[in-house]
Amino acid sequence: RSWTIMKGTLAPQAAGVIHTDFERGFIKAEVCAFDDFKKYHGGKASMAGPKEHGRYRQEGKQYEMHDGDIVVFMHNTSGGKKK
Repeated sequence: RSWTIMKGTLAPQAAGVIHTDFERGFIKAEVCAFDDFKKYHGGKASMAGPKEHGRYRQEGKQYEMHDGDIVVFMHNTSGGKKK
């Protein structure tokens, strides 16, 4: 699935477009450019190929999103009350 974001959007704000909890609990973004995925995936719907070729990377809160980024957002949503 894809979401539309404005040019210059940082990773936490892009995560917030999907769900506000993702922005609030943002940890990191695992990113691969679509062109790199297309080149290295080897016909599989897997990130194994891009990872083997060093095209899958981890980015932090200051990462500016780019057109065509494939992203897995890592977040912590354990904001509930503790007993």
